[in-house]
Amino acid sequence: MVRPHVVILGAGCSKAAVPQGDANGMRLPLMDDFLDVVRPVKDALESAGVPIDGKNFEEIYSSLVTAGHSDVQNRVESLIFHYFKALSLPNEPTLYDHLLLSLREKDVVATFNWDPFLIQALKRNPPLSGRAPQFRFLHGNVMVGFCERDAIQGYAGTLCQHCSKPLSRSRLLYPVAEKDYETDTMIAASWKQLHLDLNHAFMVTVFGYGAPASDKAATSLMQEAQGNSIQNQLKLFEIIDVKTREKLLETWDPFIKNYKHNYKIYQDFYCSYIARHPRRTGEAYVDQYLNGTWICDNPVPRELSFTDLWKWTKPLLEAENLADP
Repeated sequence: MVRPHVVILGAGCSKAAVPQGDANGMRLPLMDDFLDVVRPVKDALESAGVPIDGKNFEEIYSSLVTAGHSDVQNRVESLIFHYFKALSLPNEPTLYDHLLLSLREKDVVATFNWDPFLIQALKRNPPLSGRAPQFRFLHGNVMVGFCERDAIQGYAGTLCQHCSKPLSRSRLLYPVAEKDYETDTMIAASWKQLHLDLNHAFMVTVFGYGAPASDKAATSLMQEAQGNSIQNQLKLFEIIDVKTREKLLETWDPFIKNYKHNYKIYQDFYCSYIARHPRRTGEAYVDQYLNGTWICDNPVPRELSFTDLWKWTKPLLEAENLADP
């Protein structure tokens, strides 16, 4: 299978990866509890006299931009950047490590998350060197930089490979009322590529992303790239989320209706195709849905240390080398 498995990550994925907090006990916020978790932002807003009752953080940020409170806006943006920059994965393997080791170079991980977990997991798993899936950062990321002049993306704090100038920090926040992703070069490039990825994908997995109604630009771009029911009848659409099935069906109806009956809903990542058929989602998909054969699971081992996890992954990588010399 040469077509990509596209995985779209939201804040729920990071929350699931470190449910008790990061390596230092710092909690991962969702948009609904953002101000309660990232207390410095709440304190800054209250000190500035910004009304926050009955509003989620995106609405509050949007009102700051609209009202022209640039001093408070800049303070909030700085506090958020430093909060997320300080987050760190625990020392033992996490869901993020299992996720990346279970995907191949042809696959795509598109993330809405600001936290550094995706990059941290990439850096600490040697088997992923030259074998990692492709990344799309849809809302920026604290560990990603960009050179506007040469359209080069890389690790934050490093230099552009062409002009040798420091990569600019990616933008994280957009007013909900006017989320125009085309105004940011890096974000626009990520969305353009994701559009192509979704059209070419054989399977799409959405993990912990709620497709909020406030982010109409994001949902419309995703919906546009889905194609029609005829194009999607041989694709599989997976949702991984702790919300109720009824709520998820309501939220994702514009997408699910194009997949007919080819969709699955899980509350646990380890029930998904990725975790049950690591690095072989395409082959398992073809055998089960196109060839009609019974297939056996080969689940990613959740309790192994990094060393043992890499040993477990090695035969899968060797088989791929033989298949693609």
